[in-house]
Amino acid sequence: MTEQTPDAAPDVTDLIEDPSGHPLIDAGAPETPEEVARERALRAGLDEFDLAEEDLALLGGGEEPAEGAEPKGPLPVLAVVGRPNVGKSTLVNRILGRREAVVEDKPGVTRDRVSYPAEWAGREFTLVDTGGWEVDVAGIHARVAEQAEIAIDLADVVLFVVDATVGATSTDEQVVRLLRKAKKPVILAANKVDGPRAEADAAELWSLGLGEPHPISALHGRGTGDLLDAMVDELPEVSAYGGALRLGGPRRVALVGRPNVGKSSLLNKVLGEDRVVVDAEAGTTRDPVDELVELGGKTWWFIDTAGIRRRVHQTSGADFYASLRTQAAIEKAEVAVVLVDASVRMTEQDTRVISQVVEAGRALVIAYNKWDLMDEDRRPYLEREIEQDLVQVQWAPRVNVSAKTGWHKDRLVPAIEKSLASWDMRIPTGRLNAFLGELVAAHPHPLRGGKQPRILFATQADTRPPRFVIFATGFLEAGYRRFIERRLRETFGFEGSPISISVRVREKRKR
Repeated sequence: MTEQTPDAAPDVTDLIEDPSGHPLIDAGAPETPEEVARERALRAGLDEFDLAEEDLALLGGGEEPAEGAEPKGPLPVLAVVGRPNVGKSTLVNRILGRREAVVEDKPGVTRDRVSYPAEWAGREFTLVDTGGWEVDVAGIHARVAEQAEIAIDLADVVLFVVDATVGATSTDEQVVRLLRKAKKPVILAANKVDGPRAEADAAELWSLGLGEPHPISALHGRGTGDLLDAMVDELPEVSAYGGALRLGGPRRVALVGRPNVGKSSLLNKVLGEDRVVVDAEAGTTRDPVDELVELGGKTWWFIDTAGIRRRVHQTSGADFYASLRTQAAIEKAEVAVVLVDASVRMTEQDTRVISQVVEAGRALVIAYNKWDLMDEDRRPYLEREIEQDLVQVQWAPRVNVSAKTGWHKDRLVPAIEKSLASWDMRIPTGRLNAFLGELVAAHPHPLRGGKQPRILFATQADTRPPRFVIFATGFLEAGYRRFIERRLRETFGFEGSPISISVRVREKRKR
């Protein structure tokens, strides 16, 4: 007995939708008596076949998803601040217990304020990593400093990191004045204290007037436990900032695309504020940036990510780890909005980004940026190019936007909701088998070697994304599985969601 799964790389010509002109069937409507009777008859027929334990578990059905829980207050927020290259992101990784924040041995790697869920001694909190704060800087460095100042304003407790080997600098003293003005509880961390000899250097930081400096080594973990104990004592039970969130949380939307395509600009426009650092330099964003967004009357988690390069092995340093973070952001999201530059022909990088979203099984929306800049003569040609470029994902909703001006940003929510509805869709088993029965009767599987495989039963094994399992007496060719996928989309929709079809070949029991 074997199980057959879809091919990894189907021929693109086989993925073109066939416009049937038939109205979509409502998958959520109650099953008819005929559909129920057909399901029972087909399920009874499976008793003659040799089924594995996993088959029986699959046919037994799963539990309905749990109802949404009661709202709870937002977790307390701890912001890590300091001048560049004092080890803030290294300390963040030490607190998290994993390499999450991008770290490199040069200043200015972290640019945005980045939030991570964290826990210590049974207390959960939100940890915010920030870019280095500097005095009298211009350009992108000034905007990085602005993000750090905003992080202080929105924090319940501030963890101020100073390089004990250098001592208190004029920039550190400027940060102290900023912290006193904010009137927030401050924990002072004297970093890079790798041994007893360096503790004398840490003691000199009493001069900053922020209380006891905690000598630590973020790199080696020395003293971080005592630091976290002191920090937890200062954290409130519930944050004074932010609204109540349901345990399930708002739907998560990842903004992805190749570098410098306008992802951060679009997030800022959607937010109505300059939340993310934007610069003409490609690759400005390096860490995924999560932000609650009110859009279309609903709350969403928007994740701005670093641009995905051509291949991970072609990147180095901070960009290498940023590529890994972006892939992780796609996997944590429910739907990905892939931003594409309409002013140039779609590149291999764009295609790779879309493939990553599909391979991760996430709902998909494709947004063409800078569409408002296209003249009327160019648009018909661009439409034809898009049809050719997106032949593999014609099922994905497409939105034409301008990240710079916010043009058509209101069209994002309907497209996202449509994709998520398809991603969540479940077809009743009776209706699915009635659909397959009619399909096979009209278009039977071609004969191979004088034999014709027979479809015994089908069920939807999962959602998010929809996954279908077909029990059959023989292998179904890849082309026929793609044919079934096209007809599923034509009949039930599934606009914006990848779907998976696997085939389990089962034989009759030997008597």
